[in-house]
Amino acid sequence: MKSLGSSEDELVGRWEMVQGRMTADETAQRIDWLVEHELTHVAADDSGWMNLYRDPLTGGYWELTYPQSEMHGGGPPKLTRLDEGEARNKYHLR
Repeated sequence: MKSLGSSEDELVGRWEMVQGRMTADETAQRIDWLVEHELTHVAADDSGWMNLYRDPLTGGYWELTYPQSEMHGGGPPKLTRLDEGEARNKYHLR
């Protein structure tokens, strides 16, 4: 899988119906891979549905959310770059 690029600010996964089954698209699979293998978990909000990660290669912050709350499990994942100030304020980092 491909690491995060410096020009990327947001990755939005989708679920697709394939042969009668709901399947994660390539972007959703990439987000899952990045969270599992490349990014470091930093913090979670009180609900647990929003999580802050840090890219150890660049030091950049990334927020993982599930914006389609009407779907089972919150729907497909979304990964959004946050600037340091935004990450610190939103997740109460020191």
